[in-house]
Amino acid sequence: MSNETEADHDGGESGDSLSIALAQIRVEAGEVEANVDRALAAIARAADRGADLVALPELFNVGYFAFDLYARKAEPFAGETFGRLRAAAADHDVAVLAGTIVEDLAATDSVPTPADDGLANTAALFDSDGDLQLVYRKHHLFGYESAESELLVPGQRLETATIGGLTVGVTTCYDLRFPELYRRLVDDGVELLLVPSAWPYPRIEHWQTLSRARAIENQAYVATINGAGEFDDATLLGRSSVYDPWGVALSSSGDEPALVTAEIDPATVAEVREEFPALRDRRL
Repeated sequence: MSNETEADHDGGESGDSLSIALAQIRVEAGEVEANVDRALAAIARAADRGADLVALPELFNVGYFAFDLYARKAEPFAGETFGRLRAAAADHDVAVLAGTIVEDLAATDSVPTPADDGLANTAALFDSDGDLQLVYRKHHLFGYESAESELLVPGQRLETATIGGLTVGVTTCYDLRFPELYRRLVDDGVELLLVPSAWPYPRIEHWQTLSRARAIENQAYVATINGAGEFDDATLLGRSSVYDPWGVALSSSGDEPALVTAEIDPATVAEVREEFPALRDRRL
C-alpha cells in the first residue's frame, strides 16, 4: 500500500530557498505498518524531488480517531516508528518532522517526559543526519466529541530548532485555536511553524482561517500537514497548505493523498517584519 498514488501540489521554486514537502498520506485506523510504509514512501518521493524537509500528519501511524487503540499501539519515544523515520531522514539526506505518534511515557527513557506514565501525542523533528532536533507534545487536548483529553497527558515544553537557516517550531492540530502559544514561539525567534494535524470535516473554514491567521499575526511561515482517509465517525479533510508571512497560500491540496511542496525563503520573514512592523507595535 506504500505505492499509493498521490497528487503533486507545487508552490514554485527559488534557488536560495528551503524546499518543504507536506506528506498528506492516507491514514487507516490501527494499520501501523501500512501507515508507516506510506510515510516512508512519501519521504523517499519528496527527497527524490529535492525536498530539504518532509513533514507528516498527526498520529499518522495509528490514526487520530482510533481512540480504543491508543494504549495498545503506543510506543516509547525510541520505538520502532520514530526509529524508522530517523533512519529514513539519514538515508535520504532530508530533515523529517515525524508527524506525531501515541507515546508511552512510562516506557520512554531517551528524552524528558511531562509525566512518569500515561500517553502523549508526540512529534519529533530529525535533521538530515537523522539527529533529533526537537520534541513537541501536544499542549491543548481536544475534548469536543473526542476522547483525546481523557486519554492523553498534555505537553509542557516548547522547543525550537534550526533547519535550513530557519528557526522552526512545532504545534499540533487543536493548538491552532490558541494564538498565545504561537506568540511564545515567535518570541523565541520562530520563523517557520509546522502543524501536523488530523482535522476532520466539516470544519474547513476553521482549518483554513486559523492557519492563515497564525501566519498573518506572527508574520511567519505556517505549514499545516493534515491526513487523508475515513474513520468510523470522521473523515479527514486534507487541505494541507503552506502560508507565507503575509498569509498567502503558496501551495495547498484537496482531501485526497497528496505531496504538497513549496519553496521557503529564509530572508522573507525578516523582510516582511521590517516592511510591516506589527510585531514591534505589540503592547501585551
